Amino acid sequence: MISIRDLAMTYRTAQGETQAVRGVSLEIKPGQFYTLLGPSGCGKTSILRCVAGLEHPDAGEILIGGEVVFSSTRGTWIPPHNRNIGMVFQSYAIWPHMTVFENVAFPLRHKRPRVARAEIRERVLKALALVHLDGLEQRPAPYLSGGQQQRLALARALVSEPRVLLLDEPLSNLDAKLREEMRFEIRQVVDRLGVTTLFVTHEQIEALTMSDVMAVMKDGVIVQEGPPAEIYTHPGEAFVADFIGRTNFLKGRVAQVVGGTALATVETPIGNLFCTIEEGTHAGDEITVAVRPENVAVTANGGAGANHFAATVETVVYVGNLLDCVVAVGSEKLRLQLHPSSGLVRGNEVRVHLPAEHCLAMRR
Repeated sequence: MISIRDLAMTYRTAQGETQAVRGVSLEIKPGQFYTLLGPSGCGKTSILRCVAGLEHPDAGEILIGGEVVFSSTRGTWIPPHNRNIGMVFQSYAIWPHMTVFENVAFPLRHKRPRVARAEIRERVLKALALVHLDGLEQRPAPYLSGGQQQRLALARALVSEPRVLLLDEPLSNLDAKLREEMRFEIRQVVDRLGVTTLFVTHEQIEALTMSDVMAVMKDGVIVQEGPPAEIYTHPGEAFVADFIGRTNFLKGRVAQVVGGTALATVETPIGNLFCTIEEGTHAGDEITVAVRPENVAVTANGGAGANHFAATVETVVYVGNLLDCVVAVGSEKLRLQLHPSSGLVRGNEVRVHLPAEHCLAMRR
């Protein structure tokens, strides 16, 4: 439904040029919820605005539904109002002088060919019911809560029945509990309509819980793309492992690759670790071992053998559904996440186990 090929874009300012997007290519299938995830300044919003037609790229090609809306080689440029898209902005862009009904009706009243008044009313009421704002048609838009304004912006984006929906960090202005509720509501609405969606966020939890496919961006390029579970459990590089969730890192060197397997013995500051390795890794390679806090097990008594180490508990923080802990293994600190019933307290001498299947050795 959305095809982006070799997209490049440069911002020019008084301080010089900044290459925001560096030859990005991606494919979004019909009905797919696709997320661009990355830190501020990585180029994700620039890509979204290029798809919307709000920015003019330097090079590349963008197709929506098989139609070329931008091509640097063909000289094609379709203006935003002719791209049949719906967009929800980070600020929602709600018109404060209009009622809820008038806000949603606005795109239809300016649509060409003109939409009949009866059809406008029918479609507006249908869109408001879809986002649970039915009954509030005549309320002034400023009198809505933050969550209701977010729903209003979503209804306005969907009322024209666009072929794609673009979401530019629409949850960033909501409190934590409301963000969680709206994540599920937006996904339910998108699934119900089957609309192809491109979502931009810097919040890892939003990308993990809402996406069919996510692309992690850094410095204007996509560094890894795939289903959320795949990217979380098998990050392709240290940046991805660090940006998505929390991760312990240990620098090391491959001592021996176990023949016929994807395992290797890695020398690290805490001792030898059996680790899962990438294809093409060889003895002598300098690598970084990544292991998630939730994958480190603790035993108060016993625990010997490969990947078992003596540790001292340094910090225990209760955060409700888990204990967020730091233990010292020699000169290294490891972060752990344990069930509150584990009973771990500061000063405990314990044994930690780092399962080989969860220790990912990535070349630097």
